[in-house]
Amino acid sequence: MGKMRLDIKRKFTARTDRVKCVDVHPTEPWIMASLYNGSVWVWNYETQATVKTFEVSELPVRAAKFVPRKSWIIAGGDEMQIKVYNYNTFEKVTQFEAHTDYIRSIAIHPTQSLVLTSADDLLIKLWDWDKGWRNMMTFEGHTHFVMQVAFNPKDSNTFASASLDCTVKVWNLSSPTPNFTLQGHEKGVNCVDYYHGGDKPYLISGADDQLVKIWDYQNKTCVATLEGHTQNVMVVAFHPELPVTITGAEDGTIKVWNSTTNRLEHSLNYGMERVWSLAYQKGSNNVAVGFDEGCVVIKMGREEPAITMDTSGKVIWAKHNEVLTTNLKALDTTSADGERLLVPVKDMGSCEVYPQALAHSPNGRFVVVTGDGEYIVYTALAWRNKAYGGALEVAWSPQNEFAIRETNLRVKLFDKSFKEKSQQLQINYAADAIFSGASLGVRSSAGFLSFYDWESTKLVRRIEVNARQVYWNEAGTLVAIVCDDSFYILRFDADAWAEHQAAATDEGVEAAFVFQHEIAESVKTGTWVGDCFLYSSASHRLNYVVGGHVFTLTQFDAPMYLLGYLAHTNRVYYCDKDVNFYSWSLPLAVIEYQTATLRGDVETAAQLLPTIPPLEKDKLARFLEKQGMVALAMEVTTDRDHKFELAMQARALDVAMSLAAELATPAKWRQLADAALAAWRFDVAEECLLRGDDLEGLLLLYLSSGNAAGLQRVADLAIKANKHNVAFSALLSLGRAAPVVDLLATTNRLPEAALMAKTYAPAKLPEIVPKWRASLPPRIAGALGDVDVPESDLALAAAHDDAPRPLASEYPTWVQALHVPLLVQAEAEASSASVVAAAGSDGEPDAGADAGEGEE
Repeated sequence: MGKMRLDIKRKFTARTDRVKCVDVHPTEPWIMASLYNGSVWVWNYETQATVKTFEVSELPVRAAKFVPRKSWIIAGGDEMQIKVYNYNTFEKVTQFEAHTDYIRSIAIHPTQSLVLTSADDLLIKLWDWDKGWRNMMTFEGHTHFVMQVAFNPKDSNTFASASLDCTVKVWNLSSPTPNFTLQGHEKGVNCVDYYHGGDKPYLISGADDQLVKIWDYQNKTCVATLEGHTQNVMVVAFHPELPVTITGAEDGTIKVWNSTTNRLEHSLNYGMERVWSLAYQKGSNNVAVGFDEGCVVIKMGREEPAITMDTSGKVIWAKHNEVLTTNLKALDTTSADGERLLVPVKDMGSCEVYPQALAHSPNGRFVVVTGDGEYIVYTALAWRNKAYGGALEVAWSPQNEFAIRETNLRVKLFDKSFKEKSQQLQINYAADAIFSGASLGVRSSAGFLSFYDWESTKLVRRIEVNARQVYWNEAGTLVAIVCDDSFYILRFDADAWAEHQAAATDEGVEAAFVFQHEIAESVKTGTWVGDCFLYSSASHRLNYVVGGHVFTLTQFDAPMYLLGYLAHTNRVYYCDKDVNFYSWSLPLAVIEYQTATLRGDVETAAQLLPTIPPLEKDKLARFLEKQGMVALAMEVTTDRDHKFELAMQARALDVAMSLAAELATPAKWRQLADAALAAWRFDVAEECLLRGDDLEGLLLLYLSSGNAAGLQRVADLAIKANKHNVAFSALLSLGRAAPVVDLLATTNRLPEAALMAKTYAPAKLPEIVPKWRASLPPRIAGALGDVDVPESDLALAAAHDDAPRPLASEYPTWVQALHVPLLVQAEAEASSASVVAAAGSDGEPDAGADAGEGEE
């Protein structure tokens, strides 16, 4: 069996005083370390920031644990006291003396309000925080310091303890004496942990004899001894998510062992001296380690699940070495987009290797599992072993043949019967990955990707690109080459390859692949749906690409992994790292329509349109609009607002008129009026301005065209709408002085009305001046003289008021009248100022000063 492929990356490092204990928060990205100097620190290992610090004691704090359901930190150490803090408020919840010697370990019950503590007083104590931290039980039996206690994850009524008396004891919460004792270490035992999987009743312990022992606690026997550390073993753990055992010692190393074979896989040394503590996070691949000089968080393996789905919807995935299956085809297709799917899960059995990757054959009959440097081909239905061997990776051909990357210098081809083919691939470079598809993809560590013909094994094309993944569509005509920050879509020209393969060079046949598009986005997982590439991005989006254009279906809250597309349900299926299933609607007809329109196949697009659901048509209209197909988008869309916008773009004024009438929105009429004016359609513009109540626009239109009747209509409408400025301009443009005076008087602009009458309508003076006088304070009103208008002036004024209204031919004359309101107002202000000055300056306010402020 080959070496386990386990990527290990350091995520966080903090340099501190000696770390005595570490813990990882189960839901927050937090690591906690209790230090020899008496403080407790909490960091965010994602952002590298310090979250909280607690000064717990002046003496070493040897144990500290999170209690998330209470938002607590429980700490204990050489003060022999238990201290509890709320990590949100920093408040100390309680403090009490728990032991008569140094406290070494704390364990939190997974469901109940119980806490175990162990100490150098040889005792283990059980506390209940719901009962005022009462000591519920004291467990006696060890004859030396009790270094660690740990609850059994399969039976939380039992726990194990490790002691310097060289024993491991197993206890029940209801009894003060141990159930049994495990003996085998020659020196003091420092640490203990339980195996989390369901198939092995195992305990693990580490001791000062530099050995790690694995025990069967049902048979009470030692089943394995792990040798490799050169000093006292201080921490041991069965990882809850990965098939690995982790140990750490005072020799400064962390060793990672295969839980199945007990073989040493990795030895890590971060140069931070002795290892004192270790903690893992259930549901995650993160592990925290405490050293003499600080702590680190490492990520082991990849979080992407080992899972595969065939074209019929059958899904197979691995959980540790167990293999599970479900069928998404049988699910109800009415579920909401993005809603978690409730699926029946069936256990298929187990796998002899730890699965790193699973992949269905193209016909769905077989599944290949790779891991630990081996591959096994199983039947997809009964999970029977059909073929196996040593391999780092396996790739399928469309004809259900396959290739294995046996080593970095050897790639082997097998036929449908799992027999090695006579004609093999010849490579003269280091191959660090192979990819399934219409052509076999082989990636070189030198930074290029080579495609080979499955039948002839000839080089089809060498492409200078550092590919991370390669995805072919089912027809074998399109390929997506995924790099770290972007991906490329190329079209495979089978005819060009067939024609020129005899003359292929060291680079293959250049014409065999035609570049189509480059998309600057990072792809996590992808699949093809016809000529559409569907993918989940590193920014947690579900996108698809048609014709080089990217469309987003949804935004995820967490990383998701695409499984595939089922045409009969018109849905995309994906899962999260915990293999919870979700789906999203994407009708195949939509993709086919988009593809047809981009190809210019109008007939096919027209045939597909009736099959597209109404809700999807609006999305298609947006797509067509982006392509500049505005007229076609108008036909497709069902959104009237969008159709109006499209009609405006297409300058289809008649269509826009009918839509504006349906929508009955003033803004739409005004928008249409602007378009009509731009198209010299004054009749349409007039109607739109009227329907949109745009009196200002009408005023300009009628002024420009010299339409006296129109101006009168605007004046009448403006008076009704209380748009006095518009009415004033319209009446003044018509030369209707008397109505202008009446308008000013009606709006309480009496000084302006009087000046207007004095200048342009003397006949109105006897009516206006008394009103003005009445609106002023008595001392100012007295300054206004009586109005005496000669009969000749009245006759002249009446004649002037009845004079013909200005027409367009008189433009230079009546356009000057537009300035009259400003002149009138200026004269009125000057007159009022002089009257007030003449009356004196006693500071009394002018009651009529704000008389007309309500006017628009």
